[in-house]
Amino acid sequence: MKKLIVLSVLCLLFSQYSSAQKYHTAIGVRLGSSVPAIKSGVTVKQFIGHNALEAIVSFGDGVALCGLFEIHKSLGTQNLNFLIGFGGYTDFAAKLTRKMGAAGIIGLDYKVPAIPLNLTLDWKPELNLVTKVGFEPTGLGLSVRYAF
Repeated sequence: MKKLIVLSVLCLLFSQYSSAQKYHTAIGVRLGSSVPAIKSGVTVKQFIGHNALEAIVSFGDGVALCGLFEIHKSLGTQNLNFLIGFGGYTDFAAKLTRKMGAAGIIGLDYKVPAIPLNLTLDWKPELNLVTKVGFEPTGLGLSVRYAF
């Protein structure tokens, strides 16, 4: 818990201001479908200008890691953004890589006014490239984060 608090403070200190969103860093949980490699887990989003980097650590049959680069565009309201992005993921089980591939993301990002709450509804399809090539389209998710 102490490490999470220190990480949160460091992210806050090194974040940059951007007018496209009303927060710089957000940490929380992502609730996702159980079929893709990246299921429900912990999510951290850090803005760099109008774009963001997001990391998801998923726990299911093993541990899976996903890194995403996201472009955020305002939808005309102060707290609602459209997001689109791409990245990659890897899924580990018993210290062996079971899956590895590319991931996309498209969705809506909302910062609740007056309280430090960020909500994201997204679709994150995966293209598996290791062990068995295949496309997994069921990556719907809802992220609930504490926004700094």
